[in-house]
Amino acid sequence: MAKLDLTSPEWCELIFEGKNQAYGAYRMRANSGKRHNWAMLIVVILAIVGFSIPTLIKLATPEQKEVMTEVTQLSKLEAPEVKQEEMKRVEPVAPPPPALRSSIKFTAPIIKKDEEVNEDSEIKSQEELTSSKVAISIADVKGNDEAHGKDIADVKQIVTQAEPEVEKVFDMVEQMPTFPGGQSELMSYLGKNIKYPTIAQENGTQGRVIIQFVVERDGSISDVHVARGVDPYLDKEAVRVVKSMPKWIPGKQNGKAVRVKFTVPVMFKLQ
Repeated sequence: MAKLDLTSPEWCELIFEGKNQAYGAYRMRANSGKRHNWAMLIVVILAIVGFSIPTLIKLATPEQKEVMTEVTQLSKLEAPEVKQEEMKRVEPVAPPPPALRSSIKFTAPIIKKDEEVNEDSEIKSQEELTSSKVAISIADVKGNDEAHGKDIADVKQIVTQAEPEVEKVFDMVEQMPTFPGGQSELMSYLGKNIKYPTIAQENGTQGRVIIQFVVERDGSISDVHVARGVDPYLDKEAVRVVKSMPKWIPGKQNGKAVRVKFTVPVMFKLQ
């Protein structure tokens, strides 16, 4: 049996042979091939447009910037190349005492009976006081410079108080300080709070900024500085976020909270 094309005009004429061709069905059958072709063309066009929309949107949308933070444990981080000045402890030295003249403490006279008065307790006459090598002062002092020394009454005592000793900062302790919630929470905190500087985005600047700071005995953060920088804008943003961190769980040595130095690398990456 020969293959028939149901959309051909011959098949339409064969079907409606001897029938009323003015009926609407004849026109529909005669034009069905054309309608089917237009329908297929429209479907293909819509499919092409539909699959092209995501690509067009991506091309029309500016490149998205994403901030990625990376936190590495201190034990796994290579030592940053930071030159630190050695601090020398200077003990305060009190000045030597000034040279003094010998003096005798002045005692107010007390009226006593003659028989109760000893020769040593008798009031000295003016001549005896003048000829004496000692002077009357507020205390008995054996001087070391009778010619040029000062009287103890003219000397003011100067008390020098040593400055309080700065507590030691440990690099490693038995129990290292931790961010509340652990390492994952620290990464999450940095990722949510870091804002990629606009200028760095426009310049395409990216890299890893290493921040060092000290976790105090009460968990607060101090001495935040850049140990290894990438760009002034990225460095400044990393320092800002680290300073805004909540209090940490302090480190401990021999069961006692101590000051501990900590290092956190922050990765800035454009995607």
